[in-house]
Amino acid sequence: MVTDVKRRFGGAEVLIHNAVGGGWGSFREIDPKMLKGNFEVNVMGLLYLAREVAPDMIDRGKGAILVTGNTSSIRGKANFAGFAPTKAAQRILAESIARDMGPLGVHVAYVLIDAVIDTPRMRARMGDKPDEFFIKPAAIADELYHLYGQDRSAWSFLTELRPFRENW
Repeated sequence: MVTDVKRRFGGAEVLIHNAVGGGWGSFREIDPKMLKGNFEVNVMGLLYLAREVAPDMIDRGKGAILVTGNTSSIRGKANFAGFAPTKAAQRILAESIARDMGPLGVHVAYVLIDAVIDTPRMRARMGDKPDEFFIKPAAIADELYHLYGQDRSAWSFLTELRPFRENW
């Protein structure tokens, strides 16, 4: 896919890795295959995509790799054993990429989303929650755009987003 996009449009200026593999359960209950599958999506997907877009970004001396994650990347909770380890590994991989690519002019950032995203599916599942409970997809997009355009003298790596009423 990346090869086709590159052929049609040229090298990427920005990569947004927003893929998520998830699964819940305690460490005693989860199927190890599920954890492995989530690792493939959350970590290996980032690795493969970053490796595909990095050469063109390095050649140009600019670009951005923006990775979306969530609170599980910094905190393991009960019943998140099939998910949290892969998000933590994703964050650490993004940081390793950032430390490698930053000096080459490529901005890499991790956006930790500490919220339920306001989608029709989540609204249906959580219909009793007030509007302030959810984070708007457009607000996430605005922050990604902000990170993409950040001045090189003040690059962020870890950015946390949450609704103003989030109890954190």
